Amino acid sequence: MGEEFTGVVDRFEGDQAVILLEADGGTVDEVVLTRSALPADGDRVDAILRIVREGDEIREIEFDAEESKRRKESVNDQFDRLSERPD
Repeated sequence: MGEEFTGVVDRFEGDQAVILLEADGGTVDEVVLTRSALPADGDRVDAILRIVREGDEIREIEFDAEESKRRKESVNDQFDRLSERPD
């Protein structure tokens, strides 16, 4: 079938989306797709995608709502801890 990655929308350059591919807890590659190739919910920076790739070809791409929510909450929790004033 192909290799499965977690994709993180890193940035947009014009109508191109730069997506960082993660595997085993680290960034292993990046791909550039047209913005129109992204799922509707994944058309924003920091959106988490599930990507299946065979060679250099993307076979599947879908928005991962659960992981996107989990990562956003984790970042918000970290920000909240950092913004608390020490006693």
